[in-house]
Amino acid sequence: MSDFIKAANPTAPITTEAEAEAAARSSAISIFIGVLFALFSVIYLVTNPQDLSAAMADQGLSGDEAEAAAAMGSQLALWSTAALGVIQLIFGLVQWKNPKKFIAILFIVLLVLGLVSTLATPLLAGSMPAGATVPLWLTVFTLVVYAIQLVLHFAGLRGMNKLDALQMNAAR
Repeated sequence: MSDFIKAANPTAPITTEAEAEAAARSSAISIFIGVLFALFSVIYLVTNPQDLSAAMADQGLSGDEAEAAAAMGSQLALWSTAALGVIQLIFGLVQWKNPKKFIAILFIVLLVLGLVSTLATPLLAGSMPAGATVPLWLTVFTLVVYAIQLVLHFAGLRGMNKLDALQMNAAR
């Protein structure tokens, strides 16, 4: 466990190929955390359908219309989140087996977009009083998960760069 903590630390010195490989794999662990977060999101959607119904009712839909819109929205969110979770799982397995910089960079870009979107949501909700609201605890939890994932991806990139350098020096 202490090896992983050292590998996941983006400021820890990397001196051996084993340390570089462990650091490179922290990018895959970040992706697996994203899969767990997608699973959490699916469970939250399934167990709290009343939140979506209330949001639809706030949009001015009547009881039956709100129920129908919430059911449709819930199914769409459920299946799209599940599909993205499976895609993330595939990327995570590929990244674990053979770490690639482009996968880490892709996920860094996606996480930054997610961070900006999550931070902008409360600001936009203030300008649209009838809009759907997200619980504050969920926003904070999302920001914490994204921050942890970013740190792990940067540690992974650092490990991949060091691994390349060590392998290049060994080949000379």
